[in-house]
Amino acid sequence: MASRLRKAGYGLTVAGALAVGFVGGKEGLSTKAYRDVVGVPTICFGETRGVKMGDTATVDECKAMLGDALVEFEANMRACLTNPDAIPDKPYVSFLSVSYNIGSRAFCGSTIARRANAGDLVGACNAILAWNKAGGRVIRGLVARRKEEQRMCLEGL
Repeated sequence: MASRLRKAGYGLTVAGALAVGFVGGKEGLSTKAYRDVVGVPTICFGETRGVKMGDTATVDECKAMLGDALVEFEANMRACLTNPDAIPDKPYVSFLSVSYNIGSRAFCGSTIARRANAGDLVGACNAILAWNKAGGRVIRGLVARRKEEQRMCLEGL
């Protein structure tokens, strides 16, 4: 299975709807570029790639950007998980949310991925909490987000 977010010809799956709502809600929406907590130009639902200060987007453009990005990050996440389809929806979406937020390379090298690949999903869910820093410092918003991701992850087991 190539994606658990979209069903060919049928739109979003349950996991897809959960991912869009969860990640979109955690990232927040801004149709004008702003600098995030470490100064990186950001727009829409946390998109940083290619963003310049002064950029703008419509809500529909932001929604499309989020959907495309989630599918891209999902493909990258799946590539580093040994059995992604065995992971229940809520942990799967929690891992995708972390991957979207920290980047695919960081997720694939994380304890989260290592524990998931070892079959320790509880340990993988708990490892989410370690990713609470930006720019080398603990960020309150990331602490709260990681607790929500961990809660959803454990709830889905």
